[in-house]
Amino acid sequence: MAEKQWLFDRPWTRNFTKLRQDFVSSLLAKIREQVELQTALDVGCGLGDFSQFLSELGFRVAAVDGRAENVAEARGRYANINFQQADAEDLAAAGLGNFDLVLCFGLLYHLENPFRAIRSLCAATEKVLLVETMCIPGSEPTMYLLDEGVAEDQGLNYIAFYPSEPCLVKMLYRAGFSYVYLFQKLPADQLYAATIWKERLRTMMIASRLALNVPGLVLAKEKIQPVEGEVDPWSTDLRKLWVRLARLKNTVLKPLS
Repeated sequence: MAEKQWLFDRPWTRNFTKLRQDFVSSLLAKIREQVELQTALDVGCGLGDFSQFLSELGFRVAAVDGRAENVAEARGRYANINFQQADAEDLAAAGLGNFDLVLCFGLLYHLENPFRAIRSLCAATEKVLLVETMCIPGSEPTMYLLDEGVAEDQGLNYIAFYPSEPCLVKMLYRAGFSYVYLFQKLPADQLYAATIWKERLRTMMIASRLALNVPGLVLAKEKIQPVEGEVDPWSTDLRKLWVRLARLKNTVLKPLS
């Protein structure tokens, strides 16, 4: 029987993993100058590449994934790490406890209930959560329910909610984090940059229990979106135009008053 060829082992995937690891290594070095981080949890660990990466940085690491076959393969590759099968939406059920650092890369957009997963991540985070995910474009806190391909690196049920970046910021704040930070400069890869053909596909951000003074981080603001506001999901294009014109009028006339 031929040995299984894992999608996680594709050259493109390995290169992308290395790119993100290099970015995170530099970031964590700066954070650890301010905050003591000793334990780490890798959520949605796949075959354990980021888990081993964190271990090599000196963390005591636990890791979870929703697929039993991924966990079995990860255990075979990295025997020094505690791998468990667990639901990201209910990490408490795994009985792992809390961790100084929680890392969740390439997972949230694969989930049917990402907000519930974020609440679960928050409960497991003692100090800092580092999130990387695909995000839909837009300035509003919205999500798209999308059908995914049937593959071992996709969602368990192959349908998932993809959040916008403002939606992810909002969920992180409402889950209980005191600070959410965006990066002035994301990793140097086309997936983190907009082109004439594509809006930016991915994002990375930090949610923290405590303030971080790290160069390159920008404190994100939560966008308040009332059910019935100046512009809501039921507003027509004409009403949206009227609101924009009213704001412009107030902006122009305010200095004269």
